[in-house]
Amino acid sequence: MVSGGSRGIGKMIAEGLVRAGVEVTISARKAEACDETAAELSQLGICHSVPADLTNPDGVAALVESLGGSSLDILVNNAGATWGEPIDDFPDAAFDKVLDINVKAVFSLTQALLPNLRAAGSSEDPARVINIGSIDGIKVPVLESFSYSASKAAVHQLTRHLASRLGREHITVNAIAPGPFESKMMAFALNDPDTRAGIERGIPLGRIGSPEDVAGTTIFLASRAGAYLTGAIIPVDGGITTQ
Repeated sequence: MVSGGSRGIGKMIAEGLVRAGVEVTISARKAEACDETAAELSQLGICHSVPADLTNPDGVAALVESLGGSSLDILVNNAGATWGEPIDDFPDAAFDKVLDINVKAVFSLTQALLPNLRAAGSSEDPARVINIGSIDGIKVPVLESFSYSASKAAVHQLTRHLASRLGREHITVNAIAPGPFESKMMAFALNDPDTRAGIERGIPLGRIGSPEDVAGTTIFLASRAGAYLTGAIIPVDGGITTQ
């Protein structure tokens, strides 16, 4: 299951999993976009659409109900939001909105799906929870996105806390911290050639992330190769956080 799977990094991850032979369910707040992406990915394998707003209990319940009590091998908590505004004008609402979807929903959905994850996990092949953080939760971003950076740092710590609690129940919890990728969230910067070139110059590997980069890291964590890894925060950023 991939939350926020209709576009951006969520779609990249969902497509990578489908191509790898995984039966995937994607969720997104906008039903039309969710259905369209699921139809597109169904040309490659099995992909289901369950539109849901994860900031309210009904949305979480709908997503859980879609599994029908079956086991769940992989949960990718990707749904997220951001907000940028100068510090003097930054509103309280920006913290309410961003932390609700970026942090609270990660916990709520994971908590609600614990029976399904427990049913899937074993000592040799644990169930996997993969949270999508950000390098903005590791290093201070240039933009005035205060609630976003705070939320992603919280996601990283929540990942460690959940990993410590759930390891003995055969559930691993790790996080991916992406750098710049093609997404609606980054479009304002990457669609401008000069700004994009400036961003690329600041990346040691010299390029924006590709779908294969984030999908490959997800598949690694979900595969046998990642079965003995939990509580890790993996930057997938071309080396930005090494500077």
